[in-house]
Amino acid sequence: MPDEKKTAKRKPSLSAKPRRAKKPVAAARPAARRSLKSVVLDALDDMKALEVKMLDVRGLTDIADFMVIASGTSDRHVRSVAQRVVEKAKEGGYRPHGVEGLKDGDWVLIDLHEMIVHVMLPRVREFYGLEKLWDMTATRAARA
Repeated sequence: MPDEKKTAKRKPSLSAKPRRAKKPVAAARPAARRSLKSVVLDALDDMKALEVKMLDVRGLTDIADFMVIASGTSDRHVRSVAQRVVEKAKEGGYRPHGVEGLKDGDWVLIDLHEMIVHVMLPRVREFYGLEKLWDMTATRAARA
């Protein structure tokens, strides 16, 4: 018969704290998805985009619900801002439908399905005047 080892019983110490029963671990919930608005605006803020303006174009067109217009200080800054918006949108679970103008850097358009983001140089922004074209509050005020 094999040798049986005697197991030493531990004496409870007086300073030991009583053990608590472990709580059951709750099922991990998926992280709440941030809204596309907050993802885009945070990305623009991170890259210090200038004169950020969000326009609600739901009643004007079917191509998007919102249009965001922002400026950069140089063509390099415009490209960097646009790339950050695309990067953060992908991280947030929003896949861009298309990106145009990234090579030139004067005006970059990012199509995020329900939102279109324009990042442009100030001179280009002033020339095309997208705010005047799409902002209904200015149009309604001009009519009154």
